[in-house]
Amino acid sequence: MKVDVLVIGAGAAGMMAAGIAAQRGFHVCLLEKNHKPGRKIGITGKGRCNLTNHCSVQDLIASVPTNGRFLFGAVSRFSPCDTMNFFEALGLPLKTERGNRVFPQSDKAADVVDALAKFDASTGVQNIHGEAKRLIFSDGQIRGVTLTNHQEILAENVIVCCGGMSYPATGSTGDGYLLAKQVGHTVTALRPSLVPLISRGSACAQMMGLSLRNISIRVVDTTNNKVVFEDFGELLFTHFGLSGPLILSASAHMRNMSPGRYRIYIDLKPALSPEKLDARLVREFKENKNRDFGNSLSSLLPRAMIPVAVQKSGIPSHFKCNLITREMRHDFVALLKSFSITIDGFRPIAEAIVTSGGISVKEIDPKTMQSKLVKGLYFAGEVLDVDAYTGGYNLQIAFSTGHLAGNSVEKQEETK
Repeated sequence: MKVDVLVIGAGAAGMMAAGIAAQRGFHVCLLEKNHKPGRKIGITGKGRCNLTNHCSVQDLIASVPTNGRFLFGAVSRFSPCDTMNFFEALGLPLKTERGNRVFPQSDKAADVVDALAKFDASTGVQNIHGEAKRLIFSDGQIRGVTLTNHQEILAENVIVCCGGMSYPATGSTGDGYLLAKQVGHTVTALRPSLVPLISRGSACAQMMGLSLRNISIRVVDTTNNKVVFEDFGELLFTHFGLSGPLILSASAHMRNMSPGRYRIYIDLKPALSPEKLDARLVREFKENKNRDFGNSLSSLLPRAMIPVAVQKSGIPSHFKCNLITREMRHDFVALLKSFSITIDGFRPIAEAIVTSGGISVKEIDPKTMQSKLVKGLYFAGEVLDVDAYTGGYNLQIAFSTGHLAGNSVEKQEETK
Protein backbone atom coordinates (compact mmCIF):
# COMPACT_ATOMS: atom_id res chain seq x y z
CA MET A 1 0.00 0.00 0.00
CA LYS A 2 1.33 3.44 -0.90
CA VAL A 3 0.02 6.88 0.12
CA ASP A 4 1.25 10.46 0.04
CA VAL A 5 0.83 11.03 3.78
CA LEU A 6 0.56 8.54 6.63
CA VAL A 7 -0.62 9.92 9.98
CA ILE A 8 -0.03 7.66 12.98
CA GLY A 9 -2.57 8.17 15.77
CA ALA A 10 -6.17 9.36 15.47
CA GLY A 11 -6.22 11.72 18.41
CA ALA A 12 -6.64 15.49 18.41
CA ALA A 13 -3.35 16.20 16.59
CA GLY A 14 -3.63 13.26 14.21
CA MET A 15 -7.21 13.86 13.10
CA MET A 16 -6.44 17.53 12.52
CA ALA A 17 -3.20 16.79 10.62
CA ALA A 18 -4.85 14.17 8.42
CA GLY A 19 -7.79 16.36 7.44
CA ILE A 20 -5.65 19.38 6.68
CA ALA A 21 -3.23 17.37 4.51
CA ALA A 22 -6.13 15.71 2.65
CA GLN A 23 -7.76 19.10 2.15
CA ARG A 24 -4.62 20.10 0.25
CA GLY A 25 -5.12 17.25 -2.20
CA PHE A 26 -2.84 14.59 -0.73
CA HIS A 27 -3.81 10.93 -0.48
CA VAL A 28 -3.85 10.55 3.32
CA CYS A 29 -4.07 7.43 5.45
CA LEU A 30 -4.87 7.78 9.18
CA LEU A 31 -3.58 4.80 11.15
CA GLU A 32 -5.15 4.08 14.56
CA LYS A 33 -4.67 1.03 16.78
CA ASN A 34 -7.99 1.56 18.61
CA HIS A 35 -11.20 0.56 16.87
CA LYS A 36 -12.51 4.14 17.18
CA PRO A 37 -10.74 7.51 16.84
CA GLY A 38 -10.44 10.18 19.52
CA ARG A 39 -10.53 7.93 22.59
CA LYS A 40 -8.66 10.40 24.79
CA ILE A 41 -10.65 13.39 23.53
CA GLY A 42 -13.77 11.53 24.66
CA ILE A 43 -12.72 11.55 28.32
CA THR A 44 -11.27 15.05 28.57
CA GLY A 45 -12.98 17.62 30.76
CA LYS A 46 -14.87 14.84 32.58
CA GLY A 47 -16.50 13.91 29.29
CA ARG A 48 -17.28 17.53 28.34
CA CYS A 49 -14.03 18.31 26.45
CA ASN A 50 -12.39 21.62 27.26
CA LEU A 51 -11.14 21.91 23.68
CA THR A 52 -9.30 25.24 23.87
CA ASN A 53 -8.91 28.44 25.85
CA HIS A 54 -10.36 31.70 24.47
CA CYS A 55 -7.14 33.66 24.90
CA SER A 56 -4.45 35.38 22.87
CA VAL A 57 -1.45 33.62 21.36
CA GLN A 58 0.77 35.32 23.94
CA ASP A 59 -1.39 34.16 26.85
CA LEU A 60 -1.37 30.61 25.55
CA ILE A 61 2.42 30.58 25.21
CA ALA A 62 2.67 31.95 28.77
CA SER A 63 0.61 28.95 29.92
CA VAL A 64 3.14 26.46 28.53
CA PRO A 65 5.94 26.03 31.09
CA THR A 66 7.88 23.54 28.95
CA ASN A 67 9.27 24.90 25.65
CA GLY A 68 6.48 27.41 25.12
CA ARG A 69 8.49 29.55 22.69
CA PHE A 70 8.88 26.56 20.36
CA LEU A 71 5.10 26.67 19.81
CA PHE A 72 4.87 30.32 18.81
CA GLY A 73 4.84 29.64 15.07
CA ALA A 74 2.29 26.82 15.27
CA VAL A 75 -0.09 28.70 17.57
CA SER A 76 0.26 31.93 15.56
CA ARG A 77 -0.78 30.08 12.40
CA PHE A 78 -3.68 28.28 14.08
CA SER A 79 -4.73 30.19 17.19
CA PRO A 80 -7.42 29.50 19.80
CA CYS A 81 -9.78 31.75 17.83
CA ASP A 82 -9.01 29.75 14.69
CA THR A 83 -9.82 26.54 16.56
CA MET A 84 -13.15 27.94 17.72
CA ASN A 85 -14.02 29.09 14.19
CA PHE A 86 -12.94 25.72 12.81
CA PHE A 87 -15.32 23.72 15.02
CA GLU A 88 -18.22 26.11 14.68
CA ALA A 89 -17.85 25.94 10.89
CA LEU A 90 -18.19 22.17 11.25
CA GLY A 91 -21.55 22.73 12.95
CA LEU A 92 -20.39 22.40 16.57
CA PRO A 93 -21.65 25.37 18.69
CA LEU A 94 -19.26 26.35 21.47
CA LYS A 95 -19.46 28.23 24.77
CA THR A 96 -16.87 29.93 26.99
CA GLU A 97 -16.90 29.36 30.75
CA ARG A 98 -14.90 30.52 33.77
CA GLY A 99 -11.20 30.93 33.05
CA ASN A 100 -11.93 31.35 29.32
CA ARG A 101 -12.34 27.58 28.98
CA VAL A 102 -14.15 26.60 25.80
CA PHE A 103 -16.58 23.66 25.66
CA PRO A 104 -19.13 22.38 23.15
CA GLN A 105 -22.58 23.76 24.03
CA SER A 106 -23.82 20.19 24.25
CA ASP A 107 -21.28 19.40 27.02
CA LYS A 108 -20.47 16.21 25.11
CA ALA A 109 -16.86 15.39 24.24
CA ALA A 110 -18.17 12.85 21.74
CA ASP A 111 -19.47 15.76 19.64
CA VAL A 112 -15.90 17.08 19.29
CA VAL A 113 -14.71 13.66 18.12
CA ASP A 114 -17.63 13.44 15.69
CA ALA A 115 -16.83 16.90 14.27
CA LEU A 116 -13.21 15.90 13.60
CA ALA A 117 -14.30 12.59 12.07
CA LYS A 118 -16.75 14.47 9.85
CA PHE A 119 -13.94 16.82 8.76
CA ASP A 120 -11.63 13.91 7.90
CA ALA A 121 -14.37 12.10 6.00
CA SER A 122 -15.23 15.22 4.00
CA THR A 123 -11.62 15.66 2.91
CA GLY A 124 -11.18 12.01 1.87
CA VAL A 125 -8.95 10.71 4.68
CA GLN A 126 -8.63 6.92 4.57
CA ASN A 127 -8.89 5.33 8.03
CA ILE A 128 -6.98 2.13 8.74
CA HIS A 129 -7.03 0.04 11.90
CA GLY A 130 -3.52 -1.10 12.77
CA GLU A 131 -0.43 -0.43 14.88
CA ALA A 132 2.89 0.96 13.67
CA LYS A 133 5.92 -1.08 14.73
CA ARG A 134 8.82 0.45 12.84
CA LEU A 135 9.56 3.45 10.64
CA ILE A 136 11.01 2.73 7.21
CA PHE A 137 13.67 5.25 6.18
CA SER A 138 16.79 5.47 4.05
CA ASP A 139 19.19 8.14 2.86
CA GLY A 140 17.83 10.58 5.45
CA GLN A 141 14.27 10.34 4.11
CA ILE A 142 11.15 8.64 5.44
CA ARG A 143 9.72 5.82 3.31
CA GLY A 144 6.79 4.57 5.38
CA VAL A 145 6.07 2.20 8.27
CA THR A 146 5.89 -1.48 9.06
CA LEU A 147 2.87 -2.56 11.10
CA THR A 148 2.77 -5.15 13.86
CA ASN A 149 1.07 -7.54 11.39
CA HIS A 150 4.13 -7.12 9.10
CA GLN A 151 2.17 -5.12 6.52
CA GLU A 152 4.05 -2.18 5.03
CA ILE A 153 2.51 1.19 4.24
CA LEU A 154 4.79 3.26 2.02
CA ALA A 155 4.50 7.02 2.33
CA GLU A 156 6.49 10.09 1.31
CA ASN A 157 5.41 11.84 4.51
CA VAL A 158 4.75 10.37 7.95
CA ILE A 159 3.24 12.41 10.79
CA VAL A 160 3.64 10.82 14.24
CA CYS A 161 0.79 11.81 16.59
CA CYS A 162 0.77 8.91 19.05
CA GLY A 163 0.26 10.94 22.24
CA GLY A 164 2.18 10.45 25.47
CA MET A 165 2.05 7.95 28.33
CA SER A 166 -1.03 9.21 30.20
CA TYR A 167 -4.31 7.28 30.20
CA PRO A 168 -2.81 4.18 28.48
CA ALA A 169 -6.29 2.65 28.18
CA THR A 170 -6.98 5.25 25.47
CA GLY A 171 -3.99 4.05 23.46
CA SER A 172 -1.35 6.49 24.76
CA THR A 173 1.32 3.93 25.58
CA GLY A 174 4.47 5.72 24.43
CA ASP A 175 4.56 4.29 20.89
CA GLY A 176 5.63 7.61 19.39
CA TYR A 177 8.73 7.78 21.57
CA LEU A 178 9.86 4.34 20.38
CA LEU A 179 9.32 5.29 16.74
CA ALA A 180 11.27 8.53 17.19
CA LYS A 181 14.19 6.74 18.83
CA GLN A 182 14.41 4.36 15.86
CA VAL A 183 15.57 7.22 13.65
CA GLY A 184 17.87 8.79 16.23
CA HIS A 185 15.61 11.32 17.95
CA THR A 186 16.20 12.23 21.59
CA VAL A 187 13.35 11.61 24.05
CA THR A 188 13.64 13.72 27.20
CA ALA A 189 12.72 12.38 30.63
CA LEU A 190 9.03 11.54 30.88
CA ARG A 191 7.06 12.57 33.95
CA PRO A 192 3.40 13.13 34.83
CA SER A 193 1.78 16.56 34.62
CA LEU A 194 -1.74 17.60 35.63
CA VAL A 195 -1.75 14.67 38.02
CA PRO A 196 -2.98 13.93 41.59
CA LEU A 197 -0.46 14.22 44.44
CA ILE A 198 0.71 11.78 47.10
CA SER A 199 0.81 13.32 50.58
CA ARG A 200 2.90 12.52 53.64
CA GLY A 201 1.18 11.07 56.69
CA SER A 202 -2.39 9.89 57.17
CA ALA A 203 -4.26 13.21 57.38
CA CYS A 204 -5.60 13.12 53.80
CA ALA A 205 -6.63 9.47 54.10
CA GLN A 206 -8.59 10.35 57.26
CA MET A 207 -10.54 12.91 55.18
CA MET A 208 -10.90 10.66 52.10
CA GLY A 209 -13.85 11.65 49.94
CA LEU A 210 -14.10 15.17 51.34
CA SER A 211 -14.30 17.85 48.65
CA LEU A 212 -13.48 21.45 49.54
CA ARG A 213 -14.90 24.18 47.31
CA ASN A 214 -14.09 27.87 47.26
CA ILE A 215 -10.78 27.52 49.02
CA SER A 216 -7.39 28.90 48.02
CA ILE A 217 -4.01 27.20 48.07
CA ARG A 218 -0.35 28.18 47.97
CA VAL A 219 2.33 25.72 46.86
CA VAL A 220 5.73 26.41 48.38
CA ASP A 221 9.05 24.95 47.23
CA THR A 222 10.74 24.23 50.56
CA THR A 223 14.22 24.28 48.99
CA ASN A 224 14.02 28.06 48.51
CA ASN A 225 10.77 28.94 50.30
CA LYS A 226 9.30 30.36 47.08
CA VAL A 227 5.61 30.21 46.18
CA VAL A 228 5.36 28.37 42.84
CA PHE A 229 1.56 28.36 42.51
CA GLU A 230 -1.48 30.13 43.97
CA ASP A 231 -5.11 29.76 42.99
CA PHE A 232 -8.71 29.49 44.15
CA GLY A 233 -11.09 26.60 43.51
CA GLU A 234 -11.83 23.00 44.47
CA LEU A 235 -9.78 20.08 45.76
CA LEU A 236 -10.47 16.53 46.90
CA PHE A 237 -8.91 14.47 49.68
CA THR A 238 -8.17 10.87 48.70
CA HIS A 239 -6.71 7.73 50.25
CA PHE A 240 -3.30 8.65 48.79
CA GLY A 241 -3.36 12.44 49.11
CA LEU A 242 -4.91 15.20 47.03
CA SER A 243 -6.77 15.51 43.72
CA GLY A 244 -9.31 17.81 42.08
CA PRO A 245 -9.00 20.69 39.57
CA LEU A 246 -6.91 22.93 41.82
CA ILE A 247 -4.39 20.16 42.55
CA LEU A 248 -4.06 19.10 38.91
CA SER A 249 -3.23 22.70 38.00
CA ALA A 250 -0.74 22.94 40.85
CA SER A 251 1.08 19.77 39.79
CA ALA A 252 2.21 21.35 36.52
CA HIS A 253 4.24 23.89 38.54
CA MET A 254 5.95 21.32 40.77
CA ARG A 255 9.13 20.63 38.85
CA ASN A 256 11.92 18.23 39.88
CA MET A 257 9.64 16.54 42.39
CA SER A 258 11.22 14.81 45.39
CA PRO A 259 9.71 13.65 48.71
CA GLY A 260 8.95 16.61 50.95
CA ARG A 261 10.16 19.23 48.48
CA TYR A 262 6.72 20.85 48.12
CA ARG A 263 4.21 21.86 50.76
CA ILE A 264 0.63 22.94 50.07
CA TYR A 265 -1.02 25.50 52.33
CA ILE A 266 -4.82 25.56 52.19
CA ASP A 267 -6.72 28.69 53.22
CA LEU A 268 -9.97 27.17 54.49
CA LYS A 269 -11.57 30.58 54.97
CA PRO A 270 -10.29 32.80 52.14
CA ALA A 271 -13.23 35.21 52.48
CA LEU A 272 -12.27 36.08 56.07
CA SER A 273 -9.22 38.03 57.16
CA PRO A 274 -7.33 36.63 60.17
CA GLU A 275 -8.88 39.38 62.31
CA LYS A 276 -12.45 38.59 61.23
CA LEU A 277 -11.87 34.86 61.61
CA ASP A 278 -10.49 35.44 65.11
CA ALA A 279 -13.58 37.50 65.99
CA ARG A 280 -15.77 34.65 64.79
CA LEU A 281 -13.86 32.16 66.93
CA VAL A 282 -14.33 34.42 69.94
CA ARG A 283 -18.11 34.25 69.37
CA GLU A 284 -18.10 30.51 68.70
CA PHE A 285 -16.11 29.69 71.81
CA LYS A 286 -18.23 32.04 73.94
CA GLU A 287 -21.45 30.38 72.73
CA ASN A 288 -19.93 26.92 73.35
CA LYS A 289 -17.99 27.82 76.51
CA ASN A 290 -18.94 24.64 78.37
CA ARG A 291 -18.48 22.31 75.42
CA ASP A 292 -15.38 20.35 74.47
CA PHE A 293 -13.20 22.03 71.84
CA GLY A 294 -13.60 19.02 69.52
CA ASN A 295 -17.39 19.34 69.64
CA SER A 296 -17.54 23.08 68.97
CA LEU A 297 -16.33 23.26 65.38
CA SER A 298 -19.27 21.89 63.36
CA SER A 299 -20.22 25.34 62.03
CA LEU A 300 -16.63 26.09 61.02
CA LEU A 301 -15.41 22.89 59.38
CA PRO A 302 -16.76 19.82 57.53
CA ARG A 303 -17.28 16.89 59.90
CA ALA A 304 -14.56 14.74 58.31
CA MET A 305 -12.01 17.50 58.79
CA ILE A 306 -12.63 18.26 62.47
CA PRO A 307 -10.56 15.39 64.02
CA VAL A 308 -7.60 16.22 61.77
CA ALA A 309 -7.82 19.96 62.49
CA VAL A 310 -8.05 19.29 66.22
CA GLN A 311 -5.01 17.04 66.06
CA LYS A 312 -3.00 19.60 64.07
CA SER A 313 -3.99 22.37 66.49
CA GLY A 314 -2.38 20.69 69.49
CA ILE A 315 -5.42 21.61 71.59
CA PRO A 316 -6.83 18.49 73.34
CA SER A 317 -10.23 17.55 71.92
CA HIS A 318 -11.80 17.40 75.41
CA PHE A 319 -10.45 20.86 76.37
CA LYS A 320 -13.32 23.17 77.36
CA CYS A 321 -13.82 26.19 75.11
CA ASN A 322 -13.82 28.62 78.04
CA LEU A 323 -10.27 27.52 78.87
CA ILE A 324 -8.84 28.24 75.41
CA THR A 325 -6.32 31.06 75.67
CA ARG A 326 -5.89 33.93 73.27
CA GLU A 327 -2.61 32.41 72.08
CA MET A 328 -4.30 29.06 71.39
CA ARG A 329 -7.06 30.82 69.48
CA HIS A 330 -4.61 32.80 67.37
CA ASP A 331 -2.67 29.62 66.56
CA PHE A 332 -5.93 27.97 65.47
CA VAL A 333 -6.73 30.93 63.22
CA ALA A 334 -3.30 30.51 61.63
CA LEU A 335 -4.05 26.81 61.10
CA LEU A 336 -7.37 27.51 59.38
CA LYS A 337 -5.74 30.11 57.14
CA SER A 338 -2.74 27.92 56.34
CA PHE A 339 -3.65 24.23 56.68
CA SER A 340 -0.46 22.49 55.53
CA ILE A 341 -0.01 19.23 53.60
CA THR A 342 3.48 17.94 52.74
CA ILE A 343 3.75 16.33 49.30
CA ASP A 344 5.86 13.23 48.72
CA GLY A 345 5.31 12.73 45.00
CA PHE A 346 3.08 12.40 41.97
CA ARG A 347 0.66 9.61 41.26
CA PRO A 348 1.74 7.32 38.36
CA ILE A 349 2.02 8.80 34.87
CA ALA A 350 -0.86 6.56 33.76
CA GLU A 351 -3.15 8.72 35.94
CA ALA A 352 -1.87 12.03 34.55
CA ILE A 353 -3.89 14.12 32.12
CA VAL A 354 -0.77 14.88 30.07
CA THR A 355 2.82 13.71 29.81
CA SER A 356 5.62 16.16 30.46
CA GLY A 357 8.76 15.40 28.47
CA GLY A 358 8.95 13.77 25.06
CA ILE A 359 10.68 14.18 21.70
CA SER A 360 13.25 16.96 21.98
CA VAL A 361 12.04 20.10 20.22
CA LYS A 362 15.66 20.97 19.40
CA GLU A 363 15.46 18.29 16.70
CA ILE A 364 12.20 19.59 15.16
CA ASP A 365 11.66 22.59 12.89
CA PRO A 366 9.12 24.84 14.66
CA LYS A 367 8.06 26.34 11.32
CA THR A 368 6.89 22.99 9.94
CA MET A 369 6.97 20.34 12.71
CA GLN A 370 9.33 18.37 10.44
CA SER A 371 12.19 16.34 11.87
CA LYS A 372 15.62 17.88 11.41
CA LEU A 373 17.04 14.35 11.17
CA VAL A 374 14.74 12.65 8.66
CA LYS A 375 13.09 14.41 5.72
CA GLY A 376 9.36 13.86 5.44
CA LEU A 377 8.96 12.85 9.10
CA TYR A 378 6.79 15.13 11.27
CA PHE A 379 5.65 15.14 14.89
CA ALA A 380 2.61 16.76 16.50
CA GLY A 381 0.71 16.77 19.79
CA GLU A 382 1.59 15.32 23.17
CA VAL A 383 4.47 13.23 21.79
CA LEU A 384 6.50 16.48 21.72
CA ASP A 385 8.38 17.79 24.75
CA VAL A 386 5.79 20.49 25.44
CA ASP A 387 3.07 20.59 28.07
CA ALA A 388 0.77 23.28 29.42
CA TYR A 389 -1.41 24.05 32.39
CA THR A 390 -4.98 22.84 32.58
CA GLY A 391 -7.66 24.93 30.86
CA GLY A 392 -7.79 23.74 27.25
CA TYR A 393 -4.20 24.69 26.45
CA ASN A 394 -2.93 21.16 25.83
CA LEU A 395 -5.64 20.33 23.29
CA GLN A 396 -4.94 23.64 21.57
CA ILE A 397 -1.28 22.61 21.28
CA ALA A 398 -2.41 19.37 19.64
CA PHE A 399 -4.67 21.20 17.18
CA SER A 400 -2.05 23.84 16.34
CA THR A 401 0.87 21.45 15.83
CA GLY A 402 -1.33 18.98 13.92
CA HIS A 403 -2.62 21.78 11.69
CA LEU A 404 0.94 22.98 10.99
CA ALA A 405 2.22 19.48 10.20
CA GLY A 406 -0.71 18.84 7.85
CA ASN A 407 -0.01 22.12 6.09
CA SER A 408 3.72 21.43 5.81
CA VAL A 409 3.80 17.99 4.12
CA GLU A 410 4.98 18.08 0.52
CA LYS A 411 5.88 15.95 -2.45
CA GLN A 412 9.34 14.60 -1.78
CA GLU A 413 12.00 14.46 -4.46
CA GLU A 414 13.57 11.05 -4.74
CA THR A 415 17.10 10.98 -3.33
CA LYS A 416 19.50 10.01 -6.07
